[in-house]
Amino acid sequence: MSLASRLSASFLAALAIVLIGFSAALGGLAVHHLYRLIDERLDSALTTLAAAAEVGPEGVEWEPGERVLGVGLDAGADQIRWVVRDARGRLIDQSPNLNPRRLPIELPEEPPAGRLSGRDGRPWMVKTRRLTVPKPFQEPVEPLEPLASGRHAALILVAYAPLGPTEATLSQLGLTLLGLSTVLWLVAAAVNRRLCRRGLAPLTEMAMAARDADAEDRRERLPVPKTGDELEDLGQAFNGLLDRLHETLQQQRRFTGDASHQLRTPLAGLLGQVDVVLRRDRPPEEYRRVLGIVRHKAVHLQQIIESLLFLARTEAEAGRPEPVVIDLTAWVPEHLEAWSSHVRGTDLKAEATDAGPLWVRVHPLLLAQAVDNLLDNACKYSPPNTPIIVRTGRQADLVSLTVVDQGDGLSPEGQARAFEPFYRAPEATRRDQRGVGLGLAVARRIVTAFGGRISAQGALGQGSRFTIELPIATVPPAVHDDPADPQPVVTAVDVPD
Repeated sequence: MSLASRLSASFLAALAIVLIGFSAALGGLAVHHLYRLIDERLDSALTTLAAAAEVGPEGVEWEPGERVLGVGLDAGADQIRWVVRDARGRLIDQSPNLNPRRLPIELPEEPPAGRLSGRDGRPWMVKTRRLTVPKPFQEPVEPLEPLASGRHAALILVAYAPLGPTEATLSQLGLTLLGLSTVLWLVAAAVNRRLCRRGLAPLTEMAMAARDADAEDRRERLPVPKTGDELEDLGQAFNGLLDRLHETLQQQRRFTGDASHQLRTPLAGLLGQVDVVLRRDRPPEEYRRVLGIVRHKAVHLQQIIESLLFLARTEAEAGRPEPVVIDLTAWVPEHLEAWSSHVRGTDLKAEATDAGPLWVRVHPLLLAQAVDNLLDNACKYSPPNTPIIVRTGRQADLVSLTVVDQGDGLSPEGQARAFEPFYRAPEATRRDQRGVGLGLAVARRIVTAFGGRISAQGALGQGSRFTIELPIATVPPAVHDDPADPQPVVTAVDVPD
């Protein structure tokens, strides 16, 4: 079932419920109103009849000749009928329009009030009223014997109202409501179907455009309706997704091309060295020298492959490293001691802008690899004997680790693309610096695994500043037998940049 059909069905079902409820409520109100009118007419008739009787200490006397009775004169089908009986049920008087053969019931005493059926099966509404001598004068009166001068111990007034016309009116009202509701429902179904098709036409157009779209064409976009509603938002969201997918596809293509080039270059050099040494016999020292070169290039090639595998893993495949809580303020100086034997070891300095401990939850080995990549990058692109500062501090709920150098700096393009795999700044290419452009990409992947972020700032000729920001850990560090060597989930690799 199409979306338009489901929407139409839901709307029509709701409309049917509303129409049924409205018709039932209107019918109920009509029944209540019409029956209340009948009840009021019967009460009015009984009041008029009671006014024709005289109630006194000597008994109740029926005197219709002395009063004008305006009830029961018309023989119409919807007119009131009435009878007057004494306490024994004997007929005293009746309305001129009463046909005894059509009376609802003939009782010797007071008939029950309510709905009754006549002898011909027609429905009647019956209401009674009893007129008796007031209580202080009831003792001397015989309850069942007629008194002198036409007086009675009690009179029973009975008024009859035919229900046939009322029920016919209610039946006609029901049929009218049913017909109007059906017509309204059918008209609403036709209009709703048309409106649904027109309203969902942009979705159909977008679906057709998506089916016909060429994945290779970056200019391919879905038509966006200018409706200012959710459909326009949906079209813009899909086009934004297409932009991101095309950009990801281009990045993958660049990554594949760069990876092929970076793998081909050391492999070609390695094979070239082997081919040269195999052209003629050479002394053992020459073989040993060439094998050393081959081993160096093979190690370099292995590092590139491991870095590519690390970057190619998805987050689900790589997993989240099992972290421990460390004090970054104390960890940085200890880590820099491992660089003491480096040619730039004396240029590395640790600074802390906050005196207290800075707790972070990280994997120490992977954090060390990310920081080493930043330090190696700073050593390559800054002059010797210039300081390289590793500064730690706190900003709101984040702990920062910043590596600052006084080297070549970064252009705006370099700041935006510094963490792309295989990206190398033009300055590095001109200076023929060693590397393949994977170190910063690996550092970003590691920092992201800990829920942090990494950024690059700087200007050409004014040095660079790389900042790692990690969420601060509020829990003190737990005791760990060997906190420097927990089992990592993401494999650490040696990165050739």
